[in-house]
Amino acid sequence: QVQLVESGGGLVQAGGSLRLSCAASGRTFSSYAMGWFRQAPGKERELVAAISGSGGNTYYADSMKGRFTISRDNANNTVYLQMNSLTPVDSAVYSCAAHPRPLEYAAQSMAADYGSWSPGTQVTVSS
Repeated sequence: QVQLVESGGGLVQAGGSLRLSCAASGRTFSSYAMGWFRQAPGKERELVAAISGSGGNTYYADSMKGRFTISRDNANNTVYLQMNSLTPVDSAVYSCAAHPRPLEYAAQSMAADYGSWSPGTQVTVSS
């Protein structure tokens, strides 16, 4: 139903910053909560951050809290993930995903509930 394309991944030194963008197709973008996920080799895919359809409610995993910021621009069908103070443990493939509900009351959600996924972009943090 929704096609997602992310961009902004790449190589960055420890302590640096990156901003990921995720562009969505469709004309009902605000009806979907959006999430950022990451998966490192040999590790489970984990929810990094999520944002409600209106942008009024957000969720962050504990290790990302204070360093990462999720935001969205519904007028342009885009969700962002600003990543600061990056460390090598943040290295992973990052994907954005669309949730079928806006999740205005609580943005925390499970990967299995998301219906559309971006291909994924590699983020590598080196020393």
